[in-house]
Amino acid sequence: MPDDLAVTPVEALEEAQRLLDADRPFHAHEVLEAAWKSAPEAERELWRGLAQVAVGITHVRRGNPRGARALLERAADRIETYGTADVPHGIDVPGIAAEARRTAEQAAQGSDIPVHLRLRLAHG
Repeated sequence: MPDDLAVTPVEALEEAQRLLDADRPFHAHEVLEAAWKSAPEAERELWRGLAQVAVGITHVRRGNPRGARALLERAADRIETYGTADVPHGIDVPGIAAEARRTAEQAAQGSDIPVHLRLRLAHG
């Protein structure tokens, strides 16, 4: 991924979802990080949280449950501050936060973790 990757929010969400679906969470993180760096100030922490979710899943895949749990919980906390009203780009804040917390808990228990993350609401 180039350091100067420029994507629209919708492109970032679509590409990150494609990468997550292909079990390539680190690459999804890079796309989400690019969106975070170019997002308007009011959205930056949301994008940062999304990038942290992808990195947390990367830690799960690499066998680092402690790191996964820390990142996923931090990401869920950050994402949840956006609530459910007027969330930009149809991002599924409650669903992502719940999946991040579920994955964090399973990582702490050492479970084999299937992650079913959907970044956008069905109508978003």
